[in-house]
Amino acid sequence: MDAEETDRPVQLWFGARGDGPPFVLLHPGGTDSRALEPLAAELAGSYRVLTPEQRAHGHTPDPGGPLSYATMAGDTIAFLEREVAAPAHLLGYSDGAVVALAVALRRPDLVRDLVVAAGVHHHSGWAPGVLEDQAQVPEFMVDAYAEVSPDGRAHYGQVVEKLRRMHAAEPAFTDADLAGLDVPVLVLLGDDDEVRLEHAVAMYRALPQAELAVVPHASHGVLVEKPGLCARLVTDFHATDKPATFAPRRRRAEG
Repeated sequence: MDAEETDRPVQLWFGARGDGPPFVLLHPGGTDSRALEPLAAELAGSYRVLTPEQRAHGHTPDPGGPLSYATMAGDTIAFLEREVAAPAHLLGYSDGAVVALAVALRRPDLVRDLVVAAGVHHHSGWAPGVLEDQAQVPEFMVDAYAEVSPDGRAHYGQVVEKLRRMHAAEPAFTDADLAGLDVPVLVLLGDDDEVRLEHAVAMYRALPQAELAVVPHASHGVLVEKPGLCARLVTDFHATDKPATFAPRRRRAEG
């Protein structure tokens, strides 16, 4: 399979629920949209929640070739053009956060605003040992993959190896890349996350329209551990009538 075939967008399987403005949620790597179920259930009363599954994940088959954030972003862009056809609220979780960030950088016209949940903008942003630990895949993740994947249980090892290679060198966005993203962004993570807190703060500072939320007593599973609180943080972030803060520093010149 040549590079052109590998990079050609694939049609992503997706779930949909609720009514309201479109809100697209992108799942973590190595799993599928079920990882977003607790948050999606909280949001469905206010939004039309769409949960596409990336190539080689969940119900979407592996078309072959390596995995990359750029390729998955291309698939997601095609999904947004086909299924939403208007600027959407976009949230990505872990690897999904990197895909969402890549989408926003490439096609900001498709993104109303962005939530980067427990994600990095550079592969150096993971805490020491995190990427090495990913080589030990829990059996429940293999079981979950086998339940829905059209490629079968035995293929999961190939997906894990593709993710390992991707994580070794990606993502590699710079502060200058982030500074050019002129859409509102909420950087959200747990206080005991696999993402280094210093990295998340650097992301927040580099983005021109960013807000930062560090959820207490939460890990990399923050959206699963505290879905109600995270949903409240997200809907507050989306509000169009935010009051002025009492003693702003970064946002001092706004308004």
